[in-house]
Formats: sequence, structure tokens, C-alpha cells
Amino acid sequence: MSGLRVVPTWRHGRERLYVCLADGRNIAWYDREAGRVNVLADDRREDVLEVLGPFLSGSVTVGPPPVPTPAELARLALPPDDDLAPNRPGEALLIDLDRDPGPAHRLRPDPRRRALAAEQAVGDALDRLDGAGWHTLHSVPLPGGDRIHHLVIGPGGLFAVHALYARRRRVLVADPEVAVGRRDPRPLLRRVRADADRASHALTAEVRPVLALVEPADVRITTPPRQVSVLTATELRSLIRTGATLKPADIEALHAMARARPTWT
Repeated sequence: MSGLRVVPTWRHGRERLYVCLADGRNIAWYDREAGRVNVLADDRREDVLEVLGPFLSGSVTVGPPPVPTPAELARLALPPDDDLAPNRPGEALLIDLDRDPGPAHRLRPDPRRRALAAEQAVGDALDRLDGAGWHTLHSVPLPGGDRIHHLVIGPGGLFAVHALYARRRRVLVADPEVAVGRRDPRPLLRRVRADADRASHALTAEVRPVLALVEPADVRITTPPRQVSVLTATELRSLIRTGATLKPADIEALHAMARARPTWT
């Protein structure tokens, strides 16, 4: 008996199988998606492969962990308060509601809660793209108190996604105005484009604007939006079908840059 045990873990939609000693220390891990077994203790390589045998599939590379890339080193050097990657969907609204929940009884629902529901629905949909090689950052702060609801980075490029609550309401789009239900139209598409432009400037890369509608009853576009893609939250997976324009190394480098708060402030 080798005394080793296999412990499965999930992080950002990816599975890793860690090989642990009896005292809990990790000596190897198997990354299914990469098809690689990373061995920290080379003298236990045969034991590691034996205990992982039932879990291995297809062609597998075995060796020491790869040398960290410059992007990975930059991420590791980030102070926790400057790392935007842990942000939850709607992070800024969650903090605002925690500080000021508003009156317990009000005639109309707090609009912040509807905005939060929209960001959470869109954020959950985008987070499910992680397994396809995409990264999503939520509540990216911009100077002046503005923020990008969601920044998506992946093989198909970069996208600044603005979430809009439209549950059971008709949405009328006449660039630059968007009207939801009986509310007066407002020039929302100008802001969506401006957010993408500011992200492009900060990252020195093209960022395309997207308006994501959450549960609309109907969508009518009378004036096609200039540059902006208008999608429902359930259609966001179409982003992964966008033609590949970025290599994995470029994706990781842009993600490392975007997750650093100083990049934006």
C-alpha cells in the first residue's frame, strides 16, 4: 500500500484530483482538462500514477509543475485588496445594500435589488463559460464611481457586458435609446459603448460592448445598435462560438492585467 489518497476538487468549473500523503500534504495533482499529472515528489512518481490509474483517460503528460508564466507571477504578486477576480456578480450592489438596506417597508421594490438580480443572472451565465477557456470579472471599477458589470476575456476576444433587468417586460431598442416596459426610453447604449471604450483604453485591446437583457417578454429593435450586441442572458453562450482571435497565453496575460485594480484606477 502506498498510503496515498486521491481528493477531487472543483474550482471555476474545472476539476483537479490531488494526490495526498497521510498527513494531508499534496504531492501531485491531475488536471483533466490539460491532460497533465503534475508531480511534486519525483521519487513517488510511480506511486502517484498507480493511485491515479483509475481516473486517468486519454493521453496524459507527467512531469513537474510548469514554470509560472509572467501573467501568473503578476497575479501572485497582487495584494488581496487589489485583486478583482474574487468579486461576485453584483459585488458593488451587494456592498451598497449591506451598508444601506433601505426602509423595511416601501411601496415599490428597491431598484437596486432588481439591478442586482440582473447582474447575478448574467454573471452566473458567464461564469459557466470558464470551462471553455474564458475568464469573467465582475463589478470592474472605473474612475468616477462607474463600473463595468462584467468583463469577459476568452478565445473570441474581450466583451464588456451590461446587465439590464427586463423580467416579463417588452424591450424596445432604438439606438441609442432603450425602453423597458412603460418606462421612458433612455440612451443606455451610449453608456454601454463608453464602458467598452474605457476598457479598451485601459487594456490596450479591443473590447466589444454587449447589452444582456434578463428575462424580457419580447425584444424589438427598430434602429440596429451600432457596435453593440443585444442578447438575452440565455443567449450569452453564443460568445463561445465567436471566431477565435486570442491565444491562450494572450488570454491569461489580459486576465492578469484586468484583474489588477490599479489597471482601472
